Amino acid sequence: MSAPSASSHRRLSLRRRDARTAAASAADQAFLMLRTLYSVAPVLFGLDKFFNLLAYWPDYLAPAATAIVPIGAQAFMYAVGVIEIAAGLLVAWKPRWGAPVVAAWLLGIILNLLVLGTAYDVALRDFGLMVGALALARLSWGRR
Repeated sequence: MSAPSASSHRRLSLRRRDARTAAASAADQAFLMLRTLYSVAPVLFGLDKFFNLLAYWPDYLAPAATAIVPIGAQAFMYAVGVIEIAAGLLVAWKPRWGAPVVAAWLLGIILNLLVLGTAYDVALRDFGLMVGALALARLSWGRR
């Protein structure tokens, strides 16, 4: 068996470099998709808290929330909307900081839905979104 030739070694080195470049490109694409999602979606959902076009949001609020913060359900949703808009803008501006904020916010939504006891499917969906926000946070640490 002979040693690999210089040209085969060069080809192997190029393939490895191409694989690293492709992996970096895929990570860049994933980062861009997640950053776009977690910037736009919270802003849109936050705005809808003021208009209730997508859903009547107070229906998704556990009564325990308004017992802790003594305001009406719709007023509570207005505050939620402001926080969601701010979180989306933070992801757009600084995803390294914004993505964990969105993940924590989604955890709060999940806990609210579990206490509500009627929207387990939405809680499961939001768990998946929370994992995506954590993935964005992880991807953000490799960037300036």
